[in-house]
Amino acid sequence: MIDPHFEILTPIDGKEILKHIEAVGRTCYKSEDKITEDSCIAFVKNIVKRGHEAVIEHFNITVRLTNDRGVSHEEVRHRIASYAQESTRYCNYSQDKFDNEVSYIDIRGGMELDSKVGNLSTSTFDAIYDEWLQACADAEAHYNKMIQLGATPQIARSVLNNSTKTEICITMNLREWRHFFKLRTSPAAHPQIREIAIPLLQEFQRMIPVVFDDIEVSI
Repeated sequence: MIDPHFEILTPIDGKEILKHIEAVGRTCYKSEDKITEDSCIAFVKNIVKRGHEAVIEHFNITVRLTNDRGVSHEEVRHRIASYAQESTRYCNYSQDKFDNEVSYIDIRGGMELDSKVGNLSTSTFDAIYDEWLQACADAEAHYNKMIQLGATPQIARSVLNNSTKTEICITMNLREWRHFFKLRTSPAAHPQIREIAIPLLQEFQRMIPVVFDDIEVSI
């Protein structure tokens, strides 16, 4: 069992990103003469405030997300993006490189964020969690048995559940990342996608000035 996590693959210099966006955006107004060392901050802030977000499409960021396959099905719904995902067709989890086991994303964090499940009694909560643990163990056992009998990974994967860990590299421009965060940090979003989207947004807000500051999260 592992927790969901992320790795930002694109080198990030927040101030340089704003300068890049300003250089692009001022082409629209032919106001390059107004560029100063710090003018990018006010310029990009105004761009975002006015909703002129086409300008911020001119910078891409790639992130590697490690979450469950159910969550990945929602991530790939974002159209303006590029994806590279760990393949259950070609990855044989019964081999040494995977420690001869299937990795699952721990569901406990998602259960705690679920407005109904998180408020259940401790005994009921634990009983639900134990059922999930058993289902994961059963799936792994059947997967390994199928491989031993001669099944290929692309056939054996059929018994794996949505909690199976996957790594997915996502490249989006800044506008699409804003769209991603607005949808996936919302209380209406699936609790397990919120579990990874919220800390990723917070890291973006820490590293890149202005662009994501207006996106607020309710826990």
